[in-house]
Amino acid sequence: MIPPCLRRFALAALLPLALLYGCTTFKSVPPGTPLAQVQSEFGRPNYSCPLPNGGQRVIWSGQPFGQFAWGTDVDAQGRVGEISQLLTDQHFKKLGEGSWTPEQVLCEFGPPAEQGGVGLPSSIQIVWSYRYQQSGVWNSLMHVYFGTDGERVTRFHPGPDPMYERDDFLPFF
Repeated sequence: MIPPCLRRFALAALLPLALLYGCTTFKSVPPGTPLAQVQSEFGRPNYSCPLPNGGQRVIWSGQPFGQFAWGTDVDAQGRVGEISQLLTDQHFKKLGEGSWTPEQVLCEFGPPAEQGGVGLPSSIQIVWSYRYQQSGVWNSLMHVYFGTDGERVTRFHPGPDPMYERDDFLPFF
């Protein structure tokens, strides 16, 4: 027989797991679901762009402070494809394939958390930074460079996210 205090402890420990598994997530939405149904469950996407086939790409982004963005293509009949997490190391690798314009980057990843420039005054490069978890663990920014003309992605790389730096940790002298 389990003592009542341990029973309460076990129930308290299992409750968060039960709630977690009771919640629906974007991954649980099957392809072919009407976009209206997805929106009723998760809200309206905060970014969309038209696709050549008459459909649209939609993105639910947590930027500028969140580290996740979920996206899918919607066909001309309003049915979603597979909804996937966009801000991952694996997905960012797509930027190394072909040539990417700012419009294409927006349509693939959604709006960035930050926009800025780096370099010397005579050659400022435009940089968009996406807040995400590098390797699924590290609080990072993926920096996407568009060169000095801002027309094409020239390079991209992750770096630490200063939003998560601790200012209260100072060594004692």
